[in-house]
Amino acid sequence: MDDTRDIRLTSLAHGGGCGCKLDPGVLTEILGAPSGYPMPAELLVDAATRDDAAVWQVNAETALVATTDFFTPIVDDPRDFGRIAATNALSDIYAMGAGPIFCLAIVGMPVNKLPHETVRAILEGGRSVAEIAGAPIAGGHSIDAAEPIYGLVALGVMHPERLLTNAGARAGDVLILGKPLGIGIYSAALKKGELPAEAYSEMIASTTRLNTPGAALAGMAGVHAVTDVTGFGLLGHASEMAQGSGVRAVIERDKVPVFETARRLAGAGFKTGASGRNWNAVEHRVTAPGLDETERALLCDPQTSGGLLVSCAPDAAEAVLAVFREHGHDAAATIGHVETGRGVSVA
Repeated sequence: MDDTRDIRLTSLAHGGGCGCKLDPGVLTEILGAPSGYPMPAELLVDAATRDDAAVWQVNAETALVATTDFFTPIVDDPRDFGRIAATNALSDIYAMGAGPIFCLAIVGMPVNKLPHETVRAILEGGRSVAEIAGAPIAGGHSIDAAEPIYGLVALGVMHPERLLTNAGARAGDVLILGKPLGIGIYSAALKKGELPAEAYSEMIASTTRLNTPGAALAGMAGVHAVTDVTGFGLLGHASEMAQGSGVRAVIERDKVPVFETARRLAGAGFKTGASGRNWNAVEHRVTAPGLDETERALLCDPQTSGGLLVSCAPDAAEAVLAVFREHGHDAAATIGHVETGRGVSVA
């Protein structure tokens, strides 16, 4: 009998989902200072502000949005893994306000450890999500790898004047988060066999819910900045938005949506190694008096296929929340505001 059929996908990887991203501090050190190489005027968004995707202006009416995202398994079900990875990759397109048009698959599999039908199920899961998004997988590249890796190159288009970035937040704005926190904590509990069935269902429902509100928010009056909250946690991505915009983001901890089971698991000590790395990378930019260990674990929890973080004018907040609800993001909530200053404050 082929015992590879009983192998848990998560057992083949040292990390999982967006929690396997490089330590943000290490990433900054590796990337170093900007090269100073002159960028063409058509390149509207590059890596300078750590935005979600690159944007190239094709003509006066069209901009091309390009991103790539891939990771190791966060769950053991191969089809769910594929669905989550595809949803996560497409999120960067939506975060820029664009609609996806097509994708390319990134596949690395330990072919001597996984049966072909398992790999096929991963690819089918990703394809099913891409087709729902109207962005078929048109090709890709595969290698024999030590750990299972799957993700997408995603391409989208939009009008350049409707572009959303993470660097447009303004003092006086309110902050809205589209999905609850806790996915990294759920993944940690899953690896240890301690995740309740209902929490697993919450995890799958959240991580496979496309961030389509982003495309609907493009061009909406009063929407100033958008990013998605993924591997660096809420504090990490809020810090990037604040830094890119030259403002201070104020997070009201009691207003942040969190999966209740994740809150309980965090209190019991379940967390990923990435949450500690995320805190180390941002603590010098964060003012958080009285923040206890559980709250810190939640606010720094690496989100896989997490929610959109929106900075908008106060009089646009209800319309923004209505867009989230129309797209099935019922947990979306106002979590804070933007003010003059620098960094992130947790109130």
